[in-house]
Amino acid sequence: MSAFLVANMAPLMFATLVAFLLLGYPVAFALAALGLSFGFIGVELGLLTPALYQALPERIFGIMSNDTLLAVPFFTFMGLILERSGMAEDLLDTIGQLFGPVRGGLAYAVIFVGALLAATTGVVAASVISMGLISLPIMLRYGYDRRLASGVIAASGTLAQIIPPSLVLIVLADQLGRSVGDMYAGAIVPGLVLTALYATYVLGVSLFYPKAVPALPPAARLLRGWKLVARVLFVLIPPLALIFLVLGTIFLGIATPTEGGAMGATGALALALINRRLSWALLKQAMNSTAKLTSFVVFILVGATVFSLTFRGVNGDLWVEHLLTSLPGGQIGFLIVVNVLTFLLAFFLDFFELAFIIVPLLAPVADKLGIDLIWFGVLLGVNMQTSFMHPPFGFALFYLRSVAPAREYLDKISGKSTPPVTTGQIYWGAVPFVVIQVIMVGVVIVFPGLVTGNVEKLKFDPSKVQIIVPTPEYEREELNREGAAPGAGPGTDSSDDLQKQFSK
Repeated sequence: MSAFLVANMAPLMFATLVAFLLLGYPVAFALAALGLSFGFIGVELGLLTPALYQALPERIFGIMSNDTLLAVPFFTFMGLILERSGMAEDLLDTIGQLFGPVRGGLAYAVIFVGALLAATTGVVAASVISMGLISLPIMLRYGYDRRLASGVIAASGTLAQIIPPSLVLIVLADQLGRSVGDMYAGAIVPGLVLTALYATYVLGVSLFYPKAVPALPPAARLLRGWKLVARVLFVLIPPLALIFLVLGTIFLGIATPTEGGAMGATGALALALINRRLSWALLKQAMNSTAKLTSFVVFILVGATVFSLTFRGVNGDLWVEHLLTSLPGGQIGFLIVVNVLTFLLAFFLDFFELAFIIVPLLAPVADKLGIDLIWFGVLLGVNMQTSFMHPPFGFALFYLRSVAPAREYLDKISGKSTPPVTTGQIYWGAVPFVVIQVIMVGVVIVFPGLVTGNVEKLKFDPSKVQIIVPTPEYEREELNREGAAPGAGPGTDSSDDLQKQFSK
C-alpha cells in the first residue's frame, strides 16, 4: 500500500480534489485541506520533508502583498456602484429606443449595452442582473421569444468576463506571470468579435423567425429625431469617458491596471453623484459586496497555494507535464485536450476555481511547447466564459433566474397578464450562445493574430543577449605577473576575448 501511494501520490491528489469538488465542498477549504492532508501523508512516507512547509507563510504573505490583485476590489467596487447609479437603466432605455424600429432591436440593444457594461464594470453578476431587471419585462411585453430573450441577456452579461477590465483576465495574468495590460490588449478584439457573433445570431433569428423578435410598435417609441440623437449622445458620453479613463490610460501606458481600477472606482462614484444616486446605503452595500468577493478570491488563492506546494513537492507538476507533452499532435493535440477538459470542468466549476486550479498546471506545459502565454490566457478566458452559461450550474443562468418572473404577473404598462419565464426556457435559451462561445474558441485558435496582433512585441531577442563580465583588477595584475601577454590572455579586459570565453 505504501509503495502504491508513493508511486501515485500526484494522480491521487488530483482525483481526490475532483471528487471533493463534485461533492460540493467549498473550493478554498477543499484545496487547503487536501494540500495539508497529503502533505502529512507525504512526510510520513518520506516523500516530503517538514521543512517544505516553512515556505507557506512567505507564500501567503506574497499573495497579500501582490499589487496586481489590488485591481480586483477596485474593479468590483466600480461595477457595483455603476450598476446602482442608473447607468445601465439609462443605456438600455435609450439604446432600445434607437434600435426600436428594427426587428430584434431590443436584443441588439441588450448586446450593445452588455458590451458597454462589460467595458465599464467587469462584473458578470452586475451586468446580468441589471439587464434582467430592466430589459426582460420590456422584451416579454412586446412578444419576444422567452428562450431568445433569456439567452441574449445571460450571454451579453458574460461579455464582462472577456472584455477588459475583466476580473478573470486579472487572475489569469497573475497565474500566468504576464502583464495585465498585455492580457487586456490581447482580449479586446476577441471580445468584440464575440459580441458581433451574438448580434449575427440575432440577425439570423430575425430573418428566419421574425415573430420571435418583433420590432417595437410606434406607440412604444417615445423618442424620435433630434431628441433621440441628443439623448443617445448624452447617455453614451459618460460610460465612454469612463472606458477611456480606465482602459485608455492602461493601453497607453499612463497607468497600471491597479491605478486604472482606482481611477475607475473614483469615476463611478462621480457618475453616481451626478445622477444623484450616491448614498450611504449604496456605499455600504457596494463595499460589503466588494469585501465578500475579494475575500472569496484571496481564500481560493491561499487554498490553491497550499495545494500546489504539496502537489509540486510530490512532483505533480512533472506528472502533468509528462501527461500532456506525450499527447499526439504536439501543440494542436495539447490545445484540443486542454479546451475539452476546460469545457467539461466548466459544468461544475466557476472561472475563479478553474483559473486557480487548472491554469498553474497548464501554463508550464504550454510555455514548454512554445505557446504564447498571453494568447493561451485569452483562449482559456473565452473557454471559461462558458462556465457562466452551462446548464445546469451556470452562474449567469442563476442570476437571471433570480430576477426573471417566476409567476404569472400583470404588466403595468400593457395591463395584460404575462406568463412566467420557466427555468427550462432559460436553460434552452443559453444553449445557442454556448455553441457560439465554443465557435469563438475555434476562431481564436485558427486566427491567433486576433490576440497577438494587439500585444506589444519585444524589441529584442533575449536569446541573443550577451553578458560581458569584466575581469577584476587584482586578477589581471596576477595574470600579468605570471607572464600573460597584454591583450592575448584571459587576464585582459578585451571585449572580444571576454565574449569568446563567456560563450565557451
